[in-house]
Amino acid sequence: MKPAIALEGISKSFPGVKALSDVSLSLYPGSVTALVGENGAGKSTLVKILTGIYQPDSGSIRVADAETVFPTALSAARAGVTAIHQETVLFDELSVAENIFLGHAPRNRFGLIDWKKLNADARALLLRAGADFDPTIRLRDLGIAKKHLVAIARALSVDARVVIMDEPTAALSHKEIHELYALVERLKADGKAILFISHKFDEIFRIADRYTVFRDGTMVGEGLIADVAQDDLVRMMVGRAVGSVYPKKDVVIGEPVLTVSGYRHPTEFEDINFELRRGEILGFYGLVGAGRSEFMQSLIGITRPSAGAIRLDGEILVIRSPSEAIRSGIVYVPEERGRQGAIIGLPIFQNVTLPSLSRTSRSGFLKLANEFALAREYTSRLDLRAASLDQDVGTLSGGNQQKVVIAKWLATKPKVIILDEPTKGIDIGSKAAVHAFMSELAAEGLSVIMVSSEIPEIMGMSDRVIVMREGRIAGRFERDELTAEKLVRAAAGIVEAA
Repeated sequence: MKPAIALEGISKSFPGVKALSDVSLSLYPGSVTALVGENGAGKSTLVKILTGIYQPDSGSIRVADAETVFPTALSAARAGVTAIHQETVLFDELSVAENIFLGHAPRNRFGLIDWKKLNADARALLLRAGADFDPTIRLRDLGIAKKHLVAIARALSVDARVVIMDEPTAALSHKEIHELYALVERLKADGKAILFISHKFDEIFRIADRYTVFRDGTMVGEGLIADVAQDDLVRMMVGRAVGSVYPKKDVVIGEPVLTVSGYRHPTEFEDINFELRRGEILGFYGLVGAGRSEFMQSLIGITRPSAGAIRLDGEILVIRSPSEAIRSGIVYVPEERGRQGAIIGLPIFQNVTLPSLSRTSRSGFLKLANEFALAREYTSRLDLRAASLDQDVGTLSGGNQQKVVIAKWLATKPKVIILDEPTKGIDIGSKAAVHAFMSELAAEGLSVIMVSSEIPEIMGMSDRVIVMREGRIAGRFERDELTAEKLVRAAAGIVEAA
């Protein structure tokens, strides 16, 4: 069978970085190829070459056995290559339907947009993507998961021969993930060639037919998924044996640091009560829409509760803004690191030191050497992979961007750090590094709240777990009584049989 698209000998360099070195990849009609590798292995660069955002320094691209080039994203789209990105590229002020058909809206015989057909076609595409909501509403009114489904519908709106899915399930609920799997099967049946990028091995082994492994910008392995074991893929990815992904240390839990009582919001959550102790990792689990992120954002002043109290080290705390939370010693690493965590366009060292300028200045003047020293202190502990600390944070992989965001807030020397989906969309090596650092911080006495939708992560890293459902606490579990079944039942509202 001839490939739908084939890349041969592709190389790409950036100042100080060899992103890809002589890599080749073929995608076949009616087949799913999983592309795996650590963050920084070159996967994102390859996707940008496939979609016309970057041009390779050398090598060739063949579509339907004819050599071609993609000088622009539009040229790649016209050749039948479309992508569903982990970070959705959509427009909040447009409607869902307008986002789906942006640039190729159906038109009537007068050359004007046919709004009736646009909305009807958008609804059909949403249903095909596993979504059932009004295509005429503004995108800004949707949550992260539904925006991701809009991005999937947009990709389906073009007659693509190659579909690239970059961490497509990162923001989806359990039900939506299974609907996506069904969609992938339909795309295969339609003869589409699919490149599936994921760090979740259960997904890879469930839906992929073939695999390709990248490491440090080179292709180090490929073959049929039926012929490889998970441990073999990990060894190819990292080039070394990876220790426990959940290196939770036994820590002596101290006195209460943070106490939350009667916390409620008019629409998002109600009656939230808990204590967080010194050296404790407190996990918050729940399904998409459970209200976990909304509650965490209220703790740091992004939104205001309608009732409730916070005590920090026994003292009542009133938080009216994020700056007040930071000064009080409560910091928040958001779920959407690319939009809310890192400041794209600034170098690494400035991203790290921005909230801590009082630590790097003297007599009101910033000391560059102090900024670099502070940034180096915290990024080195997280094993940041970067050419230099003055590298634009936007050029880093997702895993390394997350390390920069965590380092930024730790540099403020907080008492409490809230980590919202801290390993979402990052590779197994970066995930292990973040988990190891979390465990070290708890051992040093920092109090950690971890919001996660991954049951293995919740069970592997938490001292206690609070489960939220529909804005309320649905269950509380100590570490020694945790089971996956208990977490799922509590999150789904399933009552234990008598």
